[in-house]
Amino acid sequence: MERDEVECFLLLADELHFGRTADRMRLSRARVSQLVQRLERRVGAPLFVRTSRRVALTSLGRQLRADLGPHHRAMEAALARAVATARGVDTVLHVGFSNPLTGEIVLKATEALRVSHPGLAVEICEIPLSDPYGQLRSGDFDIQFQEFPVREDDLSGGPALFAEERVLAVSSTHPLSARDSVSMEDLADTPLLTIAGELPDYWLEQHVPSHTPLGRPIARGPAVTNMQEALMLVAAGRGVLLAAAHTMTYYTRPGISYLPLTDADPVRYSLVWRMGDSTAAMTAFTEAARRSARQLTQAAPRTTLPT
Repeated sequence: MERDEVECFLLLADELHFGRTADRMRLSRARVSQLVQRLERRVGAPLFVRTSRRVALTSLGRQLRADLGPHHRAMEAALARAVATARGVDTVLHVGFSNPLTGEIVLKATEALRVSHPGLAVEICEIPLSDPYGQLRSGDFDIQFQEFPVREDDLSGGPALFAEERVLAVSSTHPLSARDSVSMEDLADTPLLTIAGELPDYWLEQHVPSHTPLGRPIARGPAVTNMQEALMLVAAGRGVLLAAAHTMTYYTRPGISYLPLTDADPVRYSLVWRMGDSTAAMTAFTEAARRSARQLTQAAPRTTLPT
């Protein structure tokens, strides 16, 4: 079997769509059809059932995918290990993450790298809410996964890997809790928790805006240093919290309601590193994180790939 036949078969078995398979292989649909037909002639029986509406594996196709898949992954891993050794990726990479969702992506990327780059050790740690860049600048982190924008002269970042909707966390006794959703204009009517620390103005404005889109002032509530402290104050009715949508999943607790924001800009996430720093290990991690983020957006509600 030719390698392009194997890769085309396994991708089509995964996607069950000729167009998406062609896009992933960077080939034409006609070329994908040719490769599948060539493999089917080699096998001597159909591997896919094709209609105008769907593509499905035959029983023989399912058997071949089960037999080929582990061997193909082993070959890809062996090649990746050889490339990693040749490029000197064997090192320790320190990675920061800003919240549970980015932490989950970092963990998935780390697990993938254990297979493809076994000589690369990844150590992870959460970024302090009140000091988003300090540990990166000091060298404690080599790279970190966090919210955009980042407008620091000494830091650089890649394009956004995914975006997430925003929600408003309110006390279950708050008048807004009876509503199905809220708008940014509603923030003018209740104190908004702020974040303690010496933070850049643009960063604070992103997380704790000072005015609504129509220019109405938003009152600042108590300052917090971490999410648990913030949620305690929300539950006590001391203020509301502007948060990313994943907070509903990771921080469900009694006394708090999460309301979708109908007109808030999404939160965008990307990797950030010190200006001028670029290593093979960072490149490998970036690619693994990109794949993990893509998988997450296919399964997690209220997340999307950036446009």
